[in-house]
Amino acid sequence: MAATKIDIKTHDGIVDSHFFTPQGKGPAPAVIFYMDGLGLRQALFDMAERLASNGYAVLLPNLYYRHGVSAPIDMMKDRERMMEMVQSVTNKGTMQDTEHFVAFLDSQPCVAGPKIGCVGYCMGGALSLTAAGSYPERVEAAASFHGARLATDATDSPHLLAPEMLSEIYVGVSEIDPYLTPGETDRLEAALTQAKVNATVEIYPGVQHGFAVPGLPIYDREASERHWERLLALFERNLQS
Repeated sequence: MAATKIDIKTHDGIVDSHFFTPQGKGPAPAVIFYMDGLGLRQALFDMAERLASNGYAVLLPNLYYRHGVSAPIDMMKDRERMMEMVQSVTNKGTMQDTEHFVAFLDSQPCVAGPKIGCVGYCMGGALSLTAAGSYPERVEAAASFHGARLATDATDSPHLLAPEMLSEIYVGVSEIDPYLTPGETDRLEAALTQAKVNATVEIYPGVQHGFAVPGLPIYDREASERHWERLLALFERNLQS
């Protein structure tokens, strides 16, 4: 597995990022990995490596770059600072950044073709779905796991982009998730259905927000392995053909 630290220039600065590619293989389909609220750390590197080992070129950018180069976040001691950074990551700003992420991927000889997949966790879930609606000509598959703010009253809520989505969408929802408002999942599913998006919304019973990411206290190995099955099948169907 090849993992490289790279810098990607955007309108707002330099995004310190990590790029993971499968070794010993030809060009691979690209995937943008939108991080969760705890930011870049070993757990996400391991997940990106696992995805790359299945035949994908995976870009994992630091979405907090406007606050400086990625630094460790203590979930308890740094909670206030973390929430400030979470609030600073907007759909609009990240989609502007995504234009540069896509341009970087297009410049890499190890990336095969124009089709791109997206996956996001926690706050990254909304960004993954927003990318599907913002770049429908490029995003062939997008997944959100225990995503937050997926179908809200905000004018930039991802569910409002459902009519623009051309990709297959998968949404994995924690049954126990304080970051989802009552009725939000139903609202998202209704928007996807009305727009006739090829979408699956699946509830993961008995698990909490963050279940898919190792190292978190609410990590659920069985549910996380199911999430890997769903994610890899989604990308296999849409990116490997």
